[in-house]
Amino acid sequence: MSEIKKIENKMFINKIFNDVPTPWGVFFQDSATPNMEGIIELHNNIFFYLCIILGLVSYIFLNVITVYNNSKIAYKYMNHGQFIEIVWTTFPAVILLIIAFPSFILLYICDEVIAPAMTIKAIGLQWYWKYEYSDFINEKGETIEFESYIVPEDLLEEGQLRMLDVDASVVCPVDTHIRFIVTSADVIHDFCIPSLGVKVDASPGRLNQTSALIQREGVYYGQCSELCGVMHSAMPIKIEAVSLGEFLSWIDEQ
Repeated sequence: MSEIKKIENKMFINKIFNDVPTPWGVFFQDSATPNMEGIIELHNNIFFYLCIILGLVSYIFLNVITVYNNSKIAYKYMNHGQFIEIVWTTFPAVILLIIAFPSFILLYICDEVIAPAMTIKAIGLQWYWKYEYSDFINEKGETIEFESYIVPEDLLEEGQLRMLDVDASVVCPVDTHIRFIVTSADVIHDFCIPSLGVKVDASPGRLNQTSALIQREGVYYGQCSELCGVMHSAMPIKIEAVSLGEFLSWIDEQ
């Protein structure tokens, strides 16, 4: 194998396991929380059975077209079939119920916030985010808070990502139950981090909450997912998941 081929294979493997967003990428980052893993599993299971149903219905439809289209027998006295009508009414209803039960279970699990270890408040503004660590106080006796702005394209350093990197990241410890309280100071925004399974509207005058349990270290990106003005695309979210020791060291530096 040539050296170029080895480098290409190594780059491909790194793209998979490093979980780094790539230019013009069409996939989300790998899941890092149980909530997102549950969402992906539910999607895959439903999609699998939907493909089977689609194949079955397509086969029946094509079979009816090919077999009965050339039939010389005219069914002019057959107005309806009660049995088949019951089947095609009951069968979809049963399928929807089967889909609904795991969907509701996952929905309520994602909404539950029970005894979080720490709280991070995210405030959406036009067009940046402000974060508050309500459980921690710095040396001045003030709550740790900071603003996070997008890094302009002309100021990007090597390795930074266009439209995703910010000047101040949200640092979170892994294996810790974190509550995110989300609100807005002006218009409706949306705090969305796909790899964490987090998507919460930031509404003015209202506090919405969700939780996340990040299971592995890494950098996870998100964006405002609600049209909020001309610079809507300039509101990225960057989460750095680190070990508990590194998180405490970061807190001490604030």
